[in-house]
This record gives sequence, structure tokens and C-alpha cells, in this order.
Amino acid sequence: MRVIAGTYRSRILKSLKGLALRPTSDRLRETLFNVLGPTVDGARFLDLFAGTGAVGIEAISRGASDVMFIENHAPAATLIRKNLDSLGVRSGATVLGVDVLRGLEMLAASRKGGAAPFDFVFLDPPYAAAEEYTRVLRFLGAAAFLAQDSIVIAEHRHNFELPARVGSLVRYRVLKQGDAALSFYRQHPGEEDEADRTK
Repeated sequence: MRVIAGTYRSRILKSLKGLALRPTSDRLRETLFNVLGPTVDGARFLDLFAGTGAVGIEAISRGASDVMFIENHAPAATLIRKNLDSLGVRSGATVLGVDVLRGLEMLAASRKGGAAPFDFVFLDPPYAAAEEYTRVLRFLGAAAFLAQDSIVIAEHRHNFELPARVGSLVRYRVLKQGDAALSFYRQHPGEEDEADRTK
């Protein structure tokens, strides 16, 4: 596993042995950042269920000004810190070793204190944890810590259908590659999904 482009291009990243993690493939990461393009430069990026940290580190390599990694699995959180250290990343990166929803609650609280919003959010829960997608997307769909034009990207199985709308998030693109897919969402304040309207 390697960094695809930018400052740390071709640098090798470590992973955990066994099946504890399912890192986003180099090819899919390259596709993701080709889609996002130069908008990553100077952006704030949130990497949820961060695993090895490869996606967030790719964002740093491509010029993101601030990246936060949230990963509850302690060995993986330690691995992210080791990968950052091996690249010499000393600033602009934060690792939260907590449950993703707890981490999002912490971000919501910090936003009330004036913290800058995030421009991009990437989430990649374990494929088998289908309920995590809905829980996290619903939280993000009502979150005040996202920028007005922020983009949320979810990686999932190619044959797993995510909702077209969750809270204020509206899906505008699905990109499939091999066994994986990326669903892209944008903020559309004032729009609610069907479930929200019927509460």
C-alpha cells in the first residue's frame, strides 16, 4: 500500500496483518482523488473508520490543510500514528481513537466553540456493518461542522445500495470499481429525506 500522489508520492504505508482491516485499495483511492481533484488542496478532511489512515494521508499528501482520523480499533489508531510519523507529518493531522459517533459528537461540540468546518468527509465502515452507514450519514446530514458546499463520500460494496437522501445530504454520484463503490453526497440544506418528513 502506497501514497499515490503529492508530497509523499510512492511512500509505503504499513497495514495490520490478518483480516482486522480492509484498506481502501490503491486503485480506488486514486480514482477517488482524481474525482476530487485540486479542491483537496487547502481543505479540511475528515477520515471516518480510518483503518490504516491511507485515505486521510493521501489527502495530506495532496495538500489538505487539516485532516482528522477517527478510528476506534486501538491497534489501527496506533498504526495511523506510526504511518504519519514515518512520513514526518508533524502538524495538520489529528487521530481520535474513539467510536465514530462519539467522535462526531465531539466535533459537533467543538464546532459550537468556533472550530472551522470540514470540506470533505470519507467514511468506510466494515462492509458487514450496514447499519453504521445509516447512523453516520444521518448524523452528518444534520451536522453543523460541515462546510456549506462539503462533500461526503462513502465506500461500500458495489451491490449495496445506500439511500439517495439522508437528512440534508443528497447523493449525486455513484462510482463502481471492482467489488467496491463510492457514493458521493452534497449538502442541500432545507431538504429532508422521507424518513425525516414522516417523523
